[in-house]
Amino acid sequence: MAKNTNEKDLKDQEAPEVVEQEVTEEVQDERSDLEILEDQLQVEKEKYLRLFAEFENFKRRTAKERIELFKTAGEGVLKDMLPVLDDFDRAMVEINKSEDEQLTSGVKLIANKLTNTLNNKGLEEFDVRAGDTFNADVHEAITQIPAPSDDMKGKIVDVIEKGYKLGDKIIRFPKVVIGQ
Repeated sequence: MAKNTNEKDLKDQEAPEVVEQEVTEEVQDERSDLEILEDQLQVEKEKYLRLFAEFENFKRRTAKERIELFKTAGEGVLKDMLPVLDDFDRAMVEINKSEDEQLTSGVKLIANKLTNTLNNKGLEEFDVRAGDTFNADVHEAITQIPAPSDDMKGKIVDVIEKGYKLGDKIIRFPKVVIGQ
């Protein structure tokens, strides 16, 4: 029996160490589980923030596109009206030669009304004059002719057709003749 008591005493002495070791392993397991959960939480937070930022960018981009669409919604109609404006300009040149002042004032009134209406819709005439420097990004060169003087080389000699802008967008480039 003494042997059994000694074995029991030994087991009791070893038991606290074994229990401590098991508790330490459980704490380490719990810590690693906690750390794993914290890491997963951090990953999910990052995903959420990225998704939120992406959604905000989407909202901003669609709002900008919608505003741009409203600005240029009538572009097709305005482009179709440009030949009418050109015809009025040609008509005004011929009517001004006429002696009939009532006819001249009536056509001027109609032309001004049309021009003002189109300007209210955002259409602007592109201001180009003879003597301006040619810019291929803004002007459309129809032809080149010998320059009447040395200072007109590379510059606009004549404007064949006016150009127009709708907001910041050029909807018809001015057609010009440049000096060579």
